[in-house]
Amino acid sequence: MQMLSRLNQLRALRGAIVLIAACAAMSASATLTPGPAPDFTLRSVAGSNLRLKEQRGQVVLINFWATWCGPCREEMPHLNRLYEKYRASGFVLLGISVDDDVHNAVGTSSRLGLRFPVLLDTDKAVSRLYDLNTMPSTVLIDRDGRVRYIHLGYKGGYEDTYDRQIRELLRE
Repeated sequence: MQMLSRLNQLRALRGAIVLIAACAAMSASATLTPGPAPDFTLRSVAGSNLRLKEQRGQVVLINFWATWCGPCREEMPHLNRLYEKYRASGFVLLGISVDDDVHNAVGTSSRLGLRFPVLLDTDKAVSRLYDLNTMPSTVLIDRDGRVRYIHLGYKGGYEDTYDRQIRELLRE
């Protein structure tokens, strides 16, 4: 009888784990789909405003990040290298900080030596516009202003995928 009770407990635990994993997967997904990229204007850490629509004609990588996100900080040096590698070829990289405190974003971007524009989304309006709730999230937009690729999260090696996709979009 005890064995049957223990087996039922293990089954219930397994079911709960599956349910938690499913919920986590759903919360990590974006509903943004390939199509026209939602336009926005944000202030940069340099003080000027930047509008996405003004980048039309270039391949744009938007990276949503936060200073409290370890994978975000790990990914930044790779993004810097991609920016330096392709910026003369019609490529723009925009880092959108979702930090509440502007000083955190400014300090971290300075410490990391980010050379691409860092924009401030303190009220999370653009993050909501893109329906992204995973940090980091990366969106690749083609020269016509269409979302072509969406990446949620970061693991070592993702930058190789970004590199391949950027080259593909630059060739179009």
